[in-house]
Amino acid sequence: MPQLSPRLAEAVAALPLAPHLRVLEIGCGPGAAARAVAARLDTGRVLAIDRSAAAVARARAACAEEIASGRLTVRRCAAEDFVPEPGEGPFDLVFAFRVGALDGRHPEAGRLALARVAAALAPGGRVFVDGGDPLRELTVRR
Repeated sequence: MPQLSPRLAEAVAALPLAPHLRVLEIGCGPGAAARAVAARLDTGRVLAIDRSAAAVARARAACAEEIASGRLTVRRCAAEDFVPEPGEGPFDLVFAFRVGALDGRHPEAGRLALARVAAALAPGGRVFVDGGDPLRELTVRR
């Protein structure tokens, strides 16, 4: 089971989660944050995506119980290519930690990724990335 580092635990705790939210995690890695978020949901769901096939395989293995419960889905997809599959969205909350396309390291990929995120957001949906204290909220316009 993936354990949360203190930094990741602080960031997950800062997310404005509610039991019914539909949540998208971009760049899920081994699934530690997605698993922690899924544990805080009741009727809500998490979709965790990552561009790495190895990361997706690790997340699926580590989060098998949450996947079986229906609270979590993991799939391979780059942020800049993301399009929700039927039944996945719209998302009330999107978060990404250490994702180059959303933290300013890769501006062109970021522009594309934010357009994809904006299209998948529910009205009033919110987007959070690391780099604040501990999070920074991005303004995303549809």
